[in-house]
Amino acid sequence: MSTTNKDLLTRRANAVPRGVASSTPIFADRAENAELWDVEGRRYIDFGGGIAVLNVGHRHPKVMAAVKAQLERFTHTAFQVSPYESYIELAEKLNERAPFSGPAKTIFFSTGGEATENAVKIARAATGRNGVIAFCGGFHGRTLLASAMTGKVLPYKAPFGTLPGQVYHIPFPDSDVSVEDSLKMLHFLFAADIAPTQVAAIIIEPVQGEGGFRVAPTALLKELRRLCDEHGIKLIADEVQSGFARTGKMFGIEHSGVEPDLVSVAKSLGGGLPISGVIGRADLMDAVPPGGLGGTYAGAPLACAAALAVLDVIEEEKLLDRANAMGERLRTRIESWHKRSDLLPVSMPRGLGAMVAFDILETHGSTEQRAGAAGKLCAQACEKGLILLACGVKGATIRILTPLTASDALLDEGLDLIEQTLADAAKA
Repeated sequence: MSTTNKDLLTRRANAVPRGVASSTPIFADRAENAELWDVEGRRYIDFGGGIAVLNVGHRHPKVMAAVKAQLERFTHTAFQVSPYESYIELAEKLNERAPFSGPAKTIFFSTGGEATENAVKIARAATGRNGVIAFCGGFHGRTLLASAMTGKVLPYKAPFGTLPGQVYHIPFPDSDVSVEDSLKMLHFLFAADIAPTQVAAIIIEPVQGEGGFRVAPTALLKELRRLCDEHGIKLIADEVQSGFARTGKMFGIEHSGVEPDLVSVAKSLGGGLPISGVIGRADLMDAVPPGGLGGTYAGAPLACAAALAVLDVIEEEKLLDRANAMGERLRTRIESWHKRSDLLPVSMPRGLGAMVAFDILETHGSTEQRAGAAGKLCAQACEKGLILLACGVKGATIRILTPLTASDALLDEGLDLIEQTLADAAKA
């Protein structure tokens, strides 16, 4: 009996809670590089990359070979019980690439939420303080502390009651919020709610992911760095979505020249296997006593093997350069859509490298976003054979996360499908 997407949707509804949402109604059967085939054999171009996990594509041969070799040796010991060399080697390689000067150390976990939470734990241990400042529109995970830091109530906070305290939010610069506005709110916060001497960390995404691929202005990052230095606060760069070549640099914050104290990483580090981590200044990382950090599956052997291969692929295939070239191709195409009156109105592109997005607008020539329009467009694109993801505070943003290993021909094919979708939506 053949399995269909419809059959699996029914089984999913009966077996899986609705709290975990899926952005497409298709069920994966196999995938290769930037293409995926569903259980009915239909081909899709993947512009979602498993939500920024597949910078090196589905099943990269080097990643597959590394995982296969590790499978032949052992799959699990728990690093806290019997450590292994691949964990240490991966930490060494990330320490060499840390986006700050001075000695670095790295610890591994399994998910992005673990990475952001443990970055805060380290900052609290190092400073003896509790307060955390984050930004509106930011996304740092779905566990309780990570949800508290996430700057969006629905769907991440509303149903879950009281969240961990001493987490504060300030506006992220946007079209109607200047850098000066954000910093003014930060000083209001220091005056009204928490003294800077009680703040352990400020956490910020160099490019907001769920928040709409909004780039943190260099002026903001520089002033945050100055304030952190003045008050003994630790600056955390959340690179879970922006890291590992996506922006045209290894880490998104490198575009600003600002050095963070701690960096949370995940997603594309593992090339499809679950691994996350915190890279930090060595003195901060050693502030936590033995046993205070870790996890049973943290830095699992298969994931470490995959991550080492990912770092090799980024270097050998020059994916930093590829991300910049791909980004230029994306921006040129989106700019052409912005000028056309026969398509659904869209904004100019934004982002860094190949971390590119655009908004669906209310009308041509306006800047007002059409709330909720991105999800509808993604559903229509899926019908045409393209996996595309929405994001943004108003649900009006289309984000593009094509594997950096995708060919120009495949990239153009996917962009053609977006253009067709925009044209069809304009006629509807």
